[in-house]
Amino acid sequence: MTDYDLSHHGDRETGPGLVDLAVNVRLPRPPDWLRRELVSAVDELAAYPDASAARDAVAARHLRPPGEVLVTAGAAEAFTLLASALRPRQAVVVHPQFTEPEAALRAAGHAVTRVILSSSDGFVLDPAVVPDSADLVFVGNPTNPTSVLHPASAVRALARPGRVLVVDEAFLDAVPGEVESLAGEALPGVVVLRSLTKTWGLAGLRAGYVLGPEDLIARLRAVQPPWSVSTLGAVATEACCRPEALEEAEKLAVTAESDRDYLVSGLAAAGVAVLGVPRGPFVLIQVEQGERIRLGLRAEGYAVRRGDTFPGLGPDHLRLAVRDRATTDAFLRVLRPFLRGGQ
Repeated sequence: MTDYDLSHHGDRETGPGLVDLAVNVRLPRPPDWLRRELVSAVDELAAYPDASAARDAVAARHLRPPGEVLVTAGAAEAFTLLASALRPRQAVVVHPQFTEPEAALRAAGHAVTRVILSSSDGFVLDPAVVPDSADLVFVGNPTNPTSVLHPASAVRALARPGRVLVVDEAFLDAVPGEVESLAGEALPGVVVLRSLTKTWGLAGLRAGYVLGPEDLIARLRAVQPPWSVSTLGAVATEACCRPEALEEAEKLAVTAESDRDYLVSGLAAAGVAVLGVPRGPFVLIQVEQGERIRLGLRAEGYAVRRGDTFPGLGPDHLRLAVRDRATTDAFLRVLRPFLRGGQ
């Protein structure tokens, strides 16, 4: 099995003075209304945190009972909780995708079977490629780094008796209408993960949650460290589940979709292959001499995400976060000479 650096994340690509196209957090800072709520909660920091109001807000947002919700310190904490709480006979991770699920499983001592989707067909998910013997399956939707959004029917087809299916929907709120989401469906054995850090500029705060059957949620809660979710994380979670926040998130998703289409069009005009059909706030490209281009872009002030730490990808794959059109135009001007073998 190829040795990939599963601990490598986009934040390791960034640095002072660099335009950040490597990290998929969409806002440079939380919006003013959310910052005010967080500041107003600072006086509560002497008390131990209580995430019950946040849990109830998530439950109301997805029309699920509170017992089917676990608030977490970002969606990434959920991977560790799942790896600690479950004892799979065969754990499968559908790649290319966010590497933290596999890293968490391996750290907990579990063997991992990789199912690699192919770029030749646009990373389409065929439920039949997952072994019937798998009793724990991880899949992203839309998937990081491919930005492919799998049909809910295909994801749902992975569920079966005796299997826990974990669907990472960390970027689903960046898809207008949240189409293909399973978050509102109470399906046996199906666990859905959500992140609030990407849309609301909260990567440094950590805010996310898990949705799933009550018995599974109880098992995760049993291994979650006490007070794992901070007071500010709970406040942010509750605030971001309000109707007005959901309306704002939808507007941000529509804008991101337009900005992504603009990026894809500019890349196509430059002769760059965008892989799959991107639906998230990032795209995956393939270029010749990808490492040279990535390092050259860095020297010119642009950080992009290397692809060779994702199982199934290599050094010629690069992930680009969607930014505003002015940033995209400036980036493409810098990129074009590298594509011609210059710089």
